[in-house]
Amino acid sequence: MTTVVHPAGPGWRRGGRPATWWGRAWGRAVEEAAYDEQALAAGRSLARAGAVGAVTTEAGRFAADVADGSETCRVTGTLPVLDPTGRESLVEAVAAGGGRLAALLAGDLPHDLVEHAEEAGVELLPYGGELVTGCTCRGWTDPCRHALALLTRLTWLVEADPLVLLHLRGLSREELLSRLHAGGPAGDADEDLDVALDAALRAAAVLRVLDDDHARIEHLL
Repeated sequence: MTTVVHPAGPGWRRGGRPATWWGRAWGRAVEEAAYDEQALAAGRSLARAGAVGAVTTEAGRFAADVADGSETCRVTGTLPVLDPTGRESLVEAVAAGGGRLAALLAGDLPHDLVEHAEEAGVELLPYGGELVTGCTCRGWTDPCRHALALLTRLTWLVEADPLVLLHLRGLSREELLSRLHAGGPAGDADEDLDVALDAALRAAAVLRVLDDDHARIEHLL
C-alpha cells in the first residue's frame, strides 16, 4: 500500500475558495458533510491559518494533526476505494483519451475523463456522505471543526494535484503508470509515457515562472 505524506504548508493565499471545477466539486462534498455553517467556517479558518499539519494519504484513508490553540488533535478519515473492476475502468478511461495522462501529470483533471469514467460506472469525485472522519477532540459535532479543517486542506491538495484524488480512490500514481505501460505494445507505451511526462514537466516549469515578469519561457515552448 502506497502512503504519501504531503508536508504542512501555509494557509491558502486566495481565501480558501477552490478555483478549478474539480476543486469546487470536492468543496461541495465538504459542505454536504459539514454539520452546520458555524463548524464549516471554523474549519476553514483553521485551514487558512495553517493549523493543519502534514497530511498523510493512502488508498481510502487520510490523516493529519490539527492545532487549535493549546490543543493538537489527531484527525483521521476514510473515502471508499474503487473495486478492482472500477480501477481497471479508470485506467482504461485515462488511456482512451489523447492527452489525459499528460493533463493529470501536469495537475489538471480533464472533465471528459471524469465523464468517461462515470459512463463506465466509476464515480471519482465524492459526495458528502463518503467523507467519514474522526477526531480526538471532545467536540460533539461530526465532523468537528478540526476534521473540516483537514477536509478543507484536502480540497487544496486535490485541486493542486488530481492524482491525490485517484490515490485516495485506490489508484496510486505508480500503479496508474504501471498499468498504462503494461496495457499496450511496449514501444508505444514507452513513447506515450515519455511524451506525457515531457508535457507535464514543461507545464510545471511554465507555471513556476508565471509570477516572474522578467522570466523568459521561449525555451519551454
